[in-house]
Amino acid sequence: AATKRKRDAPAARPKKRARGAPSAPEAGAKAGPEEYRIPPPVSQGKWKNKERVLIFSSRGINFRTRHLMQDLRTLMPHSKADTKMDRKDQLFVINEVCEMKNCNKCIFFEAKKKQDLYMWLSNTPQGPSAKFLVQNVHTLAELKMTGNCLRGSRPLLSFDPMFDKEPHYALLKELFIQIFSTPQYHPKSQPFVDHVFTFTITDERIWFRNYQIIEEDASLVEIGPRFVLNLIKIFQGSFGGPTLYENPHYRSPNMHRRLLRLSVAAKFREKQQVKEVQKMKKKGSKVLIEEDPTEVVFETPAEQKPVEIQLVKPESKPIIKDKKKPRKIQRKKQKKLFRTEV
Repeated sequence: AATKRKRDAPAARPKKRARGAPSAPEAGAKAGPEEYRIPPPVSQGKWKNKERVLIFSSRGINFRTRHLMQDLRTLMPHSKADTKMDRKDQLFVINEVCEMKNCNKCIFFEAKKKQDLYMWLSNTPQGPSAKFLVQNVHTLAELKMTGNCLRGSRPLLSFDPMFDKEPHYALLKELFIQIFSTPQYHPKSQPFVDHVFTFTITDERIWFRNYQIIEEDASLVEIGPRFVLNLIKIFQGSFGGPTLYENPHYRSPNMHRRLLRLSVAAKFREKQQVKEVQKMKKKGSKVLIEEDPTEVVFETPAEQKPVEIQLVKPESKPIIKDKKKPRKIQRKKQKKLFRTEV
C-alpha cells in the first residue's frame, strides 16, 4: 500500500544499493561451476612505469633520416618530439632539453657531412649512453611491406642469444628494453600485442627489424622500418664521460671511403705498369740465339749444275709499232673539239 506523506515534507527516497557489495547468497543456493564465474580484474590499470623518450635530431639530416625518425615516433607512443638542435651546441645540452621535456630517455640522430648518420641512445641524466653508426636505412613508406599493426600497440622485444654472453651487449640489451618497450597502461597505448621488435647480432652489427604477428597461424610478416647499428662506443655518463667500451672492429666512414679510393687508384696504377712493361718489351733489342749445329743434320745438299758462259750476244727482238695507237689519239682530240664547240 502507498504510504501517506505529510504536507510540506520531503519525499522519502529509496536507499541506494552499494556498487561493489556483492549480494549475499541464499542459504539453500549452491555454488555454481567455476566456468560460469566472472574472474576479477587482473590489475587496476595504473600507469606506474612512466618512461618517456625524447626523439629528435640535429640540423643537416636528409629526408630518409627524417622519415625514419617519424616512423619511430609512430611506433613508440611514449615518445616526445622536439625541434632540431644546432650543430654548434655541445651534446651535454641535450640533458637539459630532456629535463625540460620531462623525459628520462633519449634517441638523438646526429648528421655529419650530409651523408653520415649517427644515433645516440642515452639514459638521462645519469647515463649510460651509446653511440652507433646507422647504416642501410629503410623507412616504412620505402619498403612497402604487406604487414600492418595497430597504431600505439605494445611490442614484444626479441633479442639474439649473443646479448647474454658479452657484458657490453648485456648493457645494450637493458638500454634497448627501457627505450623501445612501451610501458603498460600508457595513456596513448593500446592494450594489444601484435608486433615484434627483433635485435639480431650479425657481422659485429645490430640488425633491427619490425614484424607483425598474424593471429591465424602466428606467422611473422615484416612491417618496417629496418636499419643496422654499428656500435662505436659506450660511455658511462649521458652524452659523454669515461668510455666503458670501444668497438675494435669499427671503421669510420671517412676511412672506408679512403680505402675505396686507394683500391681504385691501385687498379689504375697496375694497368699503367702493365702498359709500360709492354712498351719496354717492344722497344727492347731482339736477343740473338746461337746456331744449333744439329739443325743441319736433315738438310740434303742440292745438285750442282755446270756453269755456262755465253760468248755471243743474243739477237735483238724486232720492235712492232701499235697501229691502233694514232687512231686512239685522234679520237680523243675530236672529242675535245666537240665539247668546246658545245
